[in-house]
Amino acid sequence: MSYADMAAKGPKQSPEEVGYSDRILDATVLTVFRAPAPPQIEKTDDSVSSLVDVDSPHISSVPSDYDQQSIKTDTQAERIELEEETKKAIEEAKREKEHAKQKTKEKAEKAKSKAKDEGRYVKKNSDNPVFIGNALTIGIFASVVGVGAYRKYVRDELTWKVAGAWAGVVGLFAVGDYYVSQYFFQKYPPKN
Repeated sequence: MSYADMAAKGPKQSPEEVGYSDRILDATVLTVFRAPAPPQIEKTDDSVSSLVDVDSPHISSVPSDYDQQSIKTDTQAERIELEEETKKAIEEAKREKEHAKQKTKEKAEKAKSKAKDEGRYVKKNSDNPVFIGNALTIGIFASVVGVGAYRKYVRDELTWKVAGAWAGVVGLFAVGDYYVSQYFFQKYPPKN
């Protein structure tokens, strides 16, 4: 439906609202539409008299040593002050960056040291039967769970319910493995 059809269905306007006149030219009626008249501004001479302030000084004087001053305007003084603040902020940011860099370096060294210690701990206990048993048990269990999940996925039987159930099984296995390991660590204590 066109705009003209929609407008034709609306309320009818009076000739004053429409602003048209019918003219007859050669037995044809022409309807001429006019734009609404623009609003008029009332002009008075009273409004401009308040714009001129005759009491204010028209000439500003400057001190005699104006040319020798290093800072000549308020704007220049503000700019110089802003530049000094910016320099201070940059220096502070550089100090904070160096401090953060140093802290990060220290943390990295601590983590590296801890990783070496853990590596030594595992290396020392590589012949402990509890460590070997845990590694084999966890590897076999992970393989069985992974293959089972893949088979369920291929048969389109892997749902969130199944995944949640297997997550529970993995949790129970982890708890059981912990307590069994604690029992065997009493018989075969780890080397420090």
